Amino acid sequence: MASRSSIEGRQGHWVEWATGGLSALLVLAMVGVIAWEALTDKRTPPELDVRLTSRFQVADGYRVTFDISNRSTTTAASVVVRGEILDGGEALEAVDVTFDYVPAESKSSGAILFSQDPGSRDVRIRALGYTDP
Repeated sequence: MASRSSIEGRQGHWVEWATGGLSALLVLAMVGVIAWEALTDKRTPPELDVRLTSRFQVADGYRVTFDISNRSTTTAASVVVRGEILDGGEALEAVDVTFDYVPAESKSSGAILFSQDPGSRDVRIRALGYTDP
């Protein structure tokens, strides 16, 4: 019994060829970009910058929120941030918070909860240290 037409013997439609060609170009372009970044990427140590964003009273104390940004190309892990209420240069209260990680070229947010009212006193927030992941 002879078959009238076989799918295997039929040539592909031009749309199939165009789609396959475009897909191959996209894959090659992605491989090229990844290779370029791998070859030209300069690793720099984490560069952490902490900025206070707000402070307000909550049920059990006072919340001070902040943003921490990492402007380098390397992720920082176990980032310890310390917040202090200062009075004449003396720390009245100090609280630490730890971020599991702050990714490279990104920004994260957090909050420190103080038991004392910072009021008009200075509040200093800074990164104390990190580990390499």
